[in-house]
Amino acid sequence: MSRIEQLSRREFLQRTGKAGGGLVLALTLTSACQPGREDAADASVVAPNVYVNVRDDGVVEIYCHRSEMGQGIRTCLPQIIADEMEANWDRIKLIQALGDEKYGDQNTDGSTSIRQQFDLLRTAGASAREMLIAAAAATWGVPAADCVAREHAIHHAASGKSAGFGDLVSAAADMDVPEDVSFKSPDEYRYIGKSMDIIDGFAMTTGQANYGIDTVLPDMLYASIERCPAVGGTVKSLDDTATKSIAGVTAVLQLPDATSPPLFNPLGGVAVLAENTWAAQQGREALDIEWDYGANAEYDSASYREKLMQTSRDAGRSVLNRGDVEVAFGDAATIHEAEYFAPHLSQAPMEPPAAAARMTDDGGCEVWACTQDPQSAQQTVAGVLGIDKSKVKVNVTLLGGAFGRKSKPDFIAEAAWLAKEAGHPVKVTWTREDDIRHGYLHSVSAQCIKAGLDADGNTTAWRHCTAFPSIGSTFDATATGPSAGELGLGFVDNPYAIPNMRLEAGDATAHLRIGWLRSVCNVYHAFANCSFVDELAYLAGADPKDYLLRLLGPPRHVDPTAEGAEYGNYGQGLDTHPIDTGRIAAVVEEVADMAGWGRELPPGHGLGIAVHRSFLTTVGTVAEVSVSDAGKLVVHELWTAIDAGTVINPDRVKAQMEGAGIFGMSLALHGEITAKGGAVVEGNYDSYPVVRMNEAPAAINVHIMDVDAPPGGVGEPGVPPVAPAIVNAYFAATGNRVRELPLRNAGLA
Repeated sequence: MSRIEQLSRREFLQRTGKAGGGLVLALTLTSACQPGREDAADASVVAPNVYVNVRDDGVVEIYCHRSEMGQGIRTCLPQIIADEMEANWDRIKLIQALGDEKYGDQNTDGSTSIRQQFDLLRTAGASAREMLIAAAAATWGVPAADCVAREHAIHHAASGKSAGFGDLVSAAADMDVPEDVSFKSPDEYRYIGKSMDIIDGFAMTTGQANYGIDTVLPDMLYASIERCPAVGGTVKSLDDTATKSIAGVTAVLQLPDATSPPLFNPLGGVAVLAENTWAAQQGREALDIEWDYGANAEYDSASYREKLMQTSRDAGRSVLNRGDVEVAFGDAATIHEAEYFAPHLSQAPMEPPAAAARMTDDGGCEVWACTQDPQSAQQTVAGVLGIDKSKVKVNVTLLGGAFGRKSKPDFIAEAAWLAKEAGHPVKVTWTREDDIRHGYLHSVSAQCIKAGLDADGNTTAWRHCTAFPSIGSTFDATATGPSAGELGLGFVDNPYAIPNMRLEAGDATAHLRIGWLRSVCNVYHAFANCSFVDELAYLAGADPKDYLLRLLGPPRHVDPTAEGAEYGNYGQGLDTHPIDTGRIAAVVEEVADMAGWGRELPPGHGLGIAVHRSFLTTVGTVAEVSVSDAGKLVVHELWTAIDAGTVINPDRVKAQMEGAGIFGMSLALHGEITAKGGAVVEGNYDSYPVVRMNEAPAAINVHIMDVDAPPGGVGEPGVPPVAPAIVNAYFAATGNRVRELPLRNAGLA
């Protein structure tokens, strides 16, 4: 997870843009004859060009430092800056930023782009506004307090004078950057909180948008890479005779062996370079390779599952303690216990990983890639090539989906290494099978939950053990247990008002590369937590929605650190983004009302409810399901309520929740990666299906809660409650419990 640092507005303006630190003020004023280049230098420059560049023709250039993968970030970030500037939307020019530490954190993951930088981007816009106001006031000889910015101009009501932004560039260049600025009030917003069409929408829908896979460079070769089926395996012998006889094949290169830990380095293997993609792939198929599968040769997901389940049953290391669980179990009228299992998952974006690279005359490297994290790509490429990262230029293309996969730049490093070895620009394109079999998979998990209930059905004790291979194993070969950061993703941040609680973590060894997938550990933690709450409700003879509210208890703020847990709240303080059970309960009530909870249903139908807080946002989901005559689960409709605090673009939030519904359904119904003999079995959408149109619900209904609070995340939080809502609805319809994903393993999909 990216390191997040809290900054005041004053500190924000004083920072110098060191990597991993805060962000730098983003105002430059230049002549229109100066192109909006990252290295632009001009006597009129006030500060390093980071976010905003006002030209003397009135055009406001805004640099987007995050990656667009369909979530609309290239629209939402400019909305914030333009609103505080009072810039007109039709006078905005958007420029995609290169990978550069001057932007601070550019990693587009963890739903951080808005929630982490809302005030910082508002400050950038407001600072530009105040400098333009100061310039106008100085020009007219009037107090700045009597001037106002409105609709791309500065106005002085008393004299009736007005000047456009472009007219003030020369004077504003002499103004100091303000140390403190005030923000507009919400009732003054022009763009923030308003639904706006995405900037790239027309290009995307007309085929004009350029993704990583579309990159073509002069004199470019195309590469296809055969990798060992088992992670960490190496080449024992290679016969490339047949490959070299194929027309269009220009070279066969063996990549360096995979590293341990894998990090984001290439996986090794054998690359076929050719004049076109088809020849490269045909040449790859003709390779005759004998592999040494290495340490993971015996990995079998079926047998591993049993070991992991046993780990979850055993006592693990305690990560949160409240009250005395054992005494409470002894006093309980009823004990209930359940085990939950979720398999490995693949992000499987529609566009597989793709990158093009070329070496430059100064010994550097320039790449074009569908990357979520250009700075990580810069660092990884520099390490693989043995050059300084300042010599690596990373151009960010549009991403055809990502879901966490494209924050790992191994595929970019492959292209760079091959370009250096081949002496030509090279594009590496992973096949669908490459992506599913050789990516950074979402971790397999096993969980065991035990609860004690009193005679009135109240839950008095809760013991929960989670076990899964850690993402940390990608960076540390000795890592065997869940990290504190992973346990903060839906586990130690348990909101229930249960007087006695013990949360435990069990160790597990990774045999595949483990990475983050949309909502990360929240996916399986929400599946277990929300499913188990539903089980307790029926055991207590209570309505599931009412029992969920009973467990949430009275409105209060929950602090896991007060009970011994390590909990970072994703870099945001619990004072600004508390775990607020009142807000969680409000989401439960809202989504239940949306779905008509308690209404009479058609025969064989059932409603299920789930709520989960992740990435500082609470999402509640209700699913209505039935089972067809053929015995297949049918999801008729989904309802979702989201409390994400302040929302920038409601239409984008709605779209993200709709997409999360389909993504979550795909995981619930079909998602499973298995391994046998060290190798991943699944390879394409036929064996790793996603929800098709004929399976999609008739409607996904979304309500955005009107909450005056700092922004939370949006891209990830919609996924976790979908699977438990579906399985809870399935129980309501049939009386049968499912505690393992995907549902197709139970013959339901």
